[in-house]
Amino acid sequence: MHGSLTAGRRPPMSRRGVARRAAAWMATIAAAVAAVPVGAAGFAPSETVFPATTRIWISVPDPRGLKERFDHTQYGQLLKDPQMKPFVESVREQARSAGQQRLGRLGLTIEDLGSVPGGEVALGVIEPKPGTLAAVLLVDTTGHSDAANALLATVDARLLERKATKQTPAGEDAAAVTVYTLPAEATDSGMRHPLVAIAVLPEAIVVGDDPTVVTQTLQNLAAGRSDSLRTVASFQAVASRCEDQVPAHAAPLRWFVDPLGFAKALQAANPPREKRKGPDYVAILGRQGFDAVKALGGIIVFDDGIHELRHHTLIYAPPVEGRKPFAADRYKLAARMLQFPNTARLDPPTWVPRDVSSWVTMQWDMKTAFASAESLVDDVVGEKGVFEDVVASLKEDPDGPQIDVEKDLVGSLGTRVSVITDHTMPIDIDSERLVIAIEAIDSKKVAATVAKSMVTDPDMRKVEYDGHVIWELIDRTSAIPTLEIETPGLAPAHTEEDHDSRGRRGKLREREEKLLPHSAVTVAHGHLLIASHRDFLERVLSTSGAEGTLTASADYELVTAELGRLFPGETALKSFGRGDESLRPTYEMLRRGEMPKSKSLMGQLLNGLLGDGKEGSVRSQKIDGSSLPEFAAIERYLGSAGVGMETVAEGWYIAGVALPREQKPEALAREPSDTVGR
Repeated sequence: MHGSLTAGRRPPMSRRGVARRAAAWMATIAAAVAAVPVGAAGFAPSETVFPATTRIWISVPDPRGLKERFDHTQYGQLLKDPQMKPFVESVREQARSAGQQRLGRLGLTIEDLGSVPGGEVALGVIEPKPGTLAAVLLVDTTGHSDAANALLATVDARLLERKATKQTPAGEDAAAVTVYTLPAEATDSGMRHPLVAIAVLPEAIVVGDDPTVVTQTLQNLAAGRSDSLRTVASFQAVASRCEDQVPAHAAPLRWFVDPLGFAKALQAANPPREKRKGPDYVAILGRQGFDAVKALGGIIVFDDGIHELRHHTLIYAPPVEGRKPFAADRYKLAARMLQFPNTARLDPPTWVPRDVSSWVTMQWDMKTAFASAESLVDDVVGEKGVFEDVVASLKEDPDGPQIDVEKDLVGSLGTRVSVITDHTMPIDIDSERLVIAIEAIDSKKVAATVAKSMVTDPDMRKVEYDGHVIWELIDRTSAIPTLEIETPGLAPAHTEEDHDSRGRRGKLREREEKLLPHSAVTVAHGHLLIASHRDFLERVLSTSGAEGTLTASADYELVTAELGRLFPGETALKSFGRGDESLRPTYEMLRRGEMPKSKSLMGQLLNGLLGDGKEGSVRSQKIDGSSLPEFAAIERYLGSAGVGMETVAEGWYIAGVALPREQKPEALAREPSDTVGR
């Protein structure tokens, strides 16, 4: 929202003041409209119209083509299934109700835009002045003027129903430009009058929540601007890496985000009434070198002839000036943790069960990550020396495990980290399972360190299974065994009484979220294995042989073949997932209205993000899933998918595919150039 309307805590403006400001805006907008050539076909590409200060950009050059391709996918067929109709309509209604916080603020819905585009539809979230945000929607209405006029009449009625004050400028040239001032509303930063500015040209509509930004957009609509989004180095890098991966006729969706820039502007534009406790993570990320991530963006395509969906993304994070692209110190401070070296092959080990829901593996330089964590931990806690002190206490405290974390644990680990997920049946709030596997280059040393850490812990018990020693959590007082390295990293700020090392560790153990309340740990198959539940860990331990492993499954082979086309060289990450089995637990929880009670990592994450922050409270489910059909009715629409990632000189290139449930093997015989634009 426009900064002049959100900054400070002013009382609402008088009607006369609102009218005067609106009149001034009208005069400016009228001049802008007059400057746009009458009869111009739509507008210049939106990336040339929006300014360099655009923080979020979404563009659909061919909306009709995109919809047709989506409708042809199994996802599109799923939404059209008669059994899904009650739920789809329910979600649309919920979205319309919640739209007051999103597109609905402009008086529009997604459905509204379906009949009017004759060309590109683009949304930009712009930072016109430091610490302010404004949203602008561009719609090319070439050949659809009647539908566009009907839409404007609908929007007008909606806004007036919301008690908006309508201001239309004088003069025939600007008769189609209107500013609506809505009733004042309370925000964290005080009272404000939401605004909607609508400009109509012969073949385009411009809608925004800041009349000044709408005016500037109109002035640059026909020919673009010299300081446009397209001129930004990070945008150029994303476009260069991703857009040539698909043919022009593919009807793609394009997107771009300046993550830290947007976060800072959002934070500044919406200051809280009262100073909030806890770390300022946006500021911390900037201080710790994560501002190296300048942007992320890419392109999404539906139904390219083989894939249900294909996406290409670049996380643009060039090295600090003067440093080499692939060096361990290419970033500053804690951002040096972002070291993901490429390797020749990333395949599941033979002990990954054949029928799991998903598997992902990545290369991560954990030694560099551990060495770089100190400044981040200290910054989050707000006290210098905390990280070093906790690590020292783990080694020296006579009542502690007395382990040298860096030497005995981190120094004995490799660079491969994998996560395997699945679930038990029937589905309930505790059905989801996972195993985190961390490569151990010295298994004996890691096993000895684990045993030394666990044997003195009264909450852990030792279990023998098939020749393996498993350490299992026997109560729910902590998230994961004491061995876990993230312990010092998640510490809250302490009082003066907590400054002794033993007190810190006790506080950490008491306050950590219960992410893995049934955790079990062992060292086997050359890996440190940390599981959410012992039963799933035992299943992994008992898997062996070609017929029982994931690599022997046909759907995995198909996905791997496609990822090989996208990444013919080395990669740093590879994943595989079965859409039906990955979705089933969430679907069933949503259908029963029990998602807020889920004990899965995703469920707890959603509770943390969407809940009220009070310990022990259960949030209300945001989506009513009671009208969803039985899962058996929709699983035929869900195929398999995979993602790969390559560390490149300018950051990380990510690409992935989703395949239909019944993939025809002969289709995969196409040349790579036909499928990925190489």
